[in-house]
Amino acid sequence: MPSPQQARAQASAITSGRTGPETEVSPTSRLRTLFDGPRLSPGQRRIAQYLIENITEAAFLSITDLAERVGVSQPSVTRFAAAVGFSGYPALRERLQSIALGALAGGPAAAEVNRSNELQAAVDAEIENLENLRRDFADPDRVIDVGRQLSQSTPLTVLGLRISASLAEYFAYAARRVHPDVRLVTRGGSVAYDALLQSREAGGTWVLAFSMPRHAQETLTAVRVAHSAGLKVALITDLALGPMADEADATFATGTGSRLVFDSYAAPGVMAAALLQAMTDAGPERTQARLEEYEQIAEQHQFFLRE
Repeated sequence: MPSPQQARAQASAITSGRTGPETEVSPTSRLRTLFDGPRLSPGQRRIAQYLIENITEAAFLSITDLAERVGVSQPSVTRFAAAVGFSGYPALRERLQSIALGALAGGPAAAEVNRSNELQAAVDAEIENLENLRRDFADPDRVIDVGRQLSQSTPLTVLGLRISASLAEYFAYAARRVHPDVRLVTRGGSVAYDALLQSREAGGTWVLAFSMPRHAQETLTAVRVAHSAGLKVALITDLALGPMADEADATFATGTGSRLVFDSYAAPGVMAAALLQAMTDAGPERTQARLEEYEQIAEQHQFFLRE
């Protein structure tokens, strides 16, 4: 009889294409798509990120108020509107308002939030992050494709520095059950560089990197080293725009919970699990063989309590 994990691997394969009646794309994803094409200057990226994070309010600001909130000049806002394909700020604001009104009309953003309890408010914020991720998963093809690429990279390097190390450790621990050579990098500097260069020399083709706030300069440097060595980079982060995303070959941007002193990572955790699922789907025979072998070893050495 297969173990529960083997049964789940067989039963939970991701189906390609949009599935189910809900095909609505989240407001944040619509904005990321809108802003992702052109190469934006650092100041323009600040405007884009402010709009993404504050769409329901920012969409109704005047050009003067928006410039003041972001800390840029009014001409910078005008140039930003032109850079993302609009005739001027009024045309951009009209599009932003349609997106914002759609967010306000339904979904978690329209739900009444209980502000009397900060812990409940933090959970509400994470629920909204997960709802946005659910909308992004309406079309899972990109997850399926990147998961297949990660599965085929031998070795596969998983990078997570500072606060991002815990997510990287979770992914690497699970990936080792279904992949023959997973290399975890949680130290920056020359240690990370050595690991990345050795991975490429050993035949690796991809790195999966995690970058959560506050984004570490050493993570950006390590990603650039990976690229210079010939490795491709898949990135799980909270920002679809900025220098980190610019360096990645595939970026999966998910919201993080920021209501408490330290951030929480419900959506990035689910995103990581989705890529793991895609990796198992990419090689079902290898997956089942490795899980079976692991179960035998775990039983022999009594790794786990009997439940």
